[in-house]
Order: sequence, then structure tokens, then C-alpha cells
Amino acid sequence: MKLWQKNTNPLKEVEVFTVGKDREMDGSLAAFDVIGSLAHIEMLASVGLLEKNELVSLQKELKLIYRDIQEGKFKLQDNVEDIHSQVEFLLTEKLGDAGKKIHSARSRNDQVLVDIKLFLRNEIGELVKNIQSFFTLLLTRSEEYKEYGLPGYTHLQLAMPSSFGLWFGAYAESLVDDTITLKAAYDIVNKNPLGSAAGYGSSFPINRMMTTQLLGFEDLNYNVVYAQMGRGKAERIVAQALANVADTLAKLSMDACLYLNQNFGFISFPTELTTGSSIMPHKKNPDVFELIRAHCNRIKALPNEIMLMTTNLPSGYHRDLQLLKEHVFPAFKDLNSCLAMAGLMLSRIEIRKDILGEEKYKYLFSVDAVNKLVSNGMPFRDAYKKISMDIEAGNFTYDRNTLHTHEGSIGNLCNAEINEQMDKIIASFPFAAVRDAIDKLTRLID
Repeated sequence: MKLWQKNTNPLKEVEVFTVGKDREMDGSLAAFDVIGSLAHIEMLASVGLLEKNELVSLQKELKLIYRDIQEGKFKLQDNVEDIHSQVEFLLTEKLGDAGKKIHSARSRNDQVLVDIKLFLRNEIGELVKNIQSFFTLLLTRSEEYKEYGLPGYTHLQLAMPSSFGLWFGAYAESLVDDTITLKAAYDIVNKNPLGSAAGYGSSFPINRMMTTQLLGFEDLNYNVVYAQMGRGKAERIVAQALANVADTLAKLSMDACLYLNQNFGFISFPTELTTGSSIMPHKKNPDVFELIRAHCNRIKALPNEIMLMTTNLPSGYHRDLQLLKEHVFPAFKDLNSCLAMAGLMLSRIEIRKDILGEEKYKYLFSVDAVNKLVSNGMPFRDAYKKISMDIEAGNFTYDRNTLHTHEGSIGNLCNAEINEQMDKIIASFPFAAVRDAIDKLTRLID
């Protein structure tokens, strides 16, 4: 069954090629297609395109379909093209002509658009929840290991003293900025495209603001042409936000791989969290972090993939856009898995204490030695020259006690302030309002 079917069947090869993986992707959109239809039919009834009894019957059946989806009982039949056709087919099979009316005043274009936006909005919400959990772990570890010294590097050369408190806290604050970009992406997808039809509006007297409110959207995509043009753009903006989170995790994973290396030897993990070698009995490989790094680097390529797939497309709908789902949808699952595994690893991390007491790290303290001379009245350039000459002559002496007290330094991590930033950005998401709107739409009253 196809919504667009006429009297002539398409060539089988054309059908297979054009459908591609769309049926597989539609499984992710099923619940959201029903939600969009529930809002749409309520609006249709309000403008006289559905009778009251038809609305009540359609609402009941759609809510039953929604329950089946939630319980894993819903299946896309082999002879049905997509999720939109399947839902309409089930309604028509049960209710007759009333089922055929749900497509009035909309096109599959805006139906897919609203499904995708509802999906992206939901997935961002789940991702933010998982980021918040990982963020909390990082700050907890930062406080726990704030007295544990760590060499700081520039150009991968020894630079200045750092600490594991700073290291964990740095990635926590990085997630704050990543969440800010997710909020910007959320704001883009939290606008309602429904009612734009094929991209040029409808001659029916529809009420687009009503569906906006019913679906818990913050606002409309007002211009119907832009509502359609926004497909591809919304996915690219979301992908960039995902790429930011992925970049944070990839860098953390690279650090972890280095620090576990025996030449560093700063951290270790229980044997059950690492893997071995088929030939070398001593190996404890950081496979989890290596795979996190690879997954995340692939996600970092996602915005560019979308950009290239949508490059030079004119306004209006084009079938190229169908392929975006295959790239964007799995990225959420992969990124959430990476967050979960990074959390597992860091919850069991073991950190070596007194690393900076080793002789090979003594030059980390050269800047502090210069600063101490400056504090005693010597001009900075003279102090720098003196310490340089002491190092060259092998006469350098140093004090391992660092006195960094300014905001965000070793002695003043400002974790409470970083936590406050995260709380503020998460509070700006309208998760509760969205949840209430969807619950009201889908609640099944027996």
C-alpha cells in the first residue's frame, strides 16, 4: 500500500532503490507519527473537517496503536510502504472512511517533517539526561582526586603542574558548552512545521497554532516554504551539536589511552574493563576508549556528511533528504552508548598518587620558580633568564608546593560554579512542558 499509488505500479528495481532503508528508519518514527496524527485530527475537527464522532473514534484507535508501539507490538507489514501508510491503513481497516480523512490538509512531506522534529526533540532530551549523569561523575571525580598531581603538557612536552582535579573538571566544563549547543539545536527543532503540506500550505482553513500547542512546540515554522527548506538544516544543526559532545569524549578517550600507556602509567583499570592480547600475556588494552574515540570521530564527520548531501539543493522537497535519517538516527544511539561506557570506565578508574614526585617531572615547576622570584621583586625577564641558566647548568632547585589560587586553577577548581552553569542550561530546556503535552495527547482513557 502506498499513499501516492495510482493505476500503474513502479518498476520493482525503482521501488527497491527509492525505498532504501526507509522502512527500517521508520521504526524510530512510529510513535511520533501517531503523536503528530493525534494533534492533526484534533485540529481538523476544530475547523469542521472531521465530525465529533469521527474524532473520538480516530483518537481511540490512534492511542491504541501508540500503546502497541510502546509495548513493542507494532509491526510494519511487508506490503505497506512506510509508517504513515501503515497507520492510515490500520485506521481505515477499523473505521472505514474516517481513517481515510486523517490525511486531509497535510502532505507526507510535512508529516515526515513533524515526525523527525518530534524524534529529534525527544532524542536530544534523552542525550541531555545522559550527559548530565556523566557530568556529575566527572565533577565527583574532580573533587575526589583534586590533590592528585598530573603533568601538564604542551606540544606533548612537559609543561606545568596540573592535577586530576583539573583534568576531570575540564571535561565537565566542556560538557557545559556542549549542552549549550544542544539547547540551540533543541530550539531549532522545537518549532512546528505541520500544516506546510508539500511546502506551499493548504487551501483548507487549518489552525497551525493549535497543533503547535497540542504537540508542545515552542513556536511555528511560520513560512511554509521555509518549513520545508528547514529539513536538512535542522538535522545539520543537531549533528553539529552531537559532534561537539563527541569531540569532548574523543579527546578524553585519547587522554585515557595515553595515561594508561606504561610510559605514562598514571591510571589503571580493573582487568575486566580491559582486553588482552592473543600473543602477549601482559597486555591490558584500552579497547573501550579506543572504540569510543572511533565512534565519536565518526560522529564528528556527520555535519559534513549532511552538508554535502544537501549542497546546492534548491528550495522545495527532494528525495535526497530521505537519506539523512540513515546517518542522523543511529548517531544518537552511538553517542549515548559512548557516554554510558565512558561513565563505566571512569567509575572504576584507579589513579596513581604522587606522580609529580618523580625526578623526571622536576622541570614542570620551572614557571613557579620564576614566579617566586618575581614575587620577591625581580623583573620577570630577569627571573626567566636566571631559572633558564640554572636549568642549563644543572643547578635548578624547585618547590613542589604549588600556590595557584585564582579561579579555575589547581587550588581553586570552581566546580560549584561549573555545576551551577550546567544546572542553569538544563533548566532552560522545556522538558516538563513537552512531556505534559505529549502525555495529554496520548493518554488512553478506557
